[in-house]
Amino acid sequence: MASMMQPQIILLKEGTDTSQGRAQVVSNINACTAVADTVRTTLGPRGMDKLIHDDKGGVTISNDGATIMRLLDIVHPAAKILVDIAKSQDSEVGDGTTTVVLLAAEFLKEAKPYVEDGVHPHSLIRIPQL
Repeated sequence: MASMMQPQIILLKEGTDTSQGRAQVVSNINACTAVADTVRTTLGPRGMDKLIHDDKGGVTISNDGATIMRLLDIVHPAAKILVDIAKSQDSEVGDGTTTVVLLAAEFLKEAKPYVEDGVHPHSLIRIPQL
């Protein structure tokens, strides 16, 4: 009987947040919104520059969304998706990184009240059949 015991397999690092459900979805939305707010003020004719200071003492001043997203040290998994879509947009088109990040964040922001009210995320993304 003892030979049937399997060793415990740990897939997550110690201290990893394993929360699930509605609260985690809202947390993901908040993280993405925070990242989008960082680049929001760089958009448009009155877009402002951002000063980014790295760990090595280097300083970068830019209003380019791709540069800012690349230099941000983002650890939240959901927010990293915004970095990935910015990289994809930059590699495919070469422009529009800030716009794609802001659009994704706005979709999430509009979905947040429904998630908080208990609507399942799959219901929000289902395309209505006409």
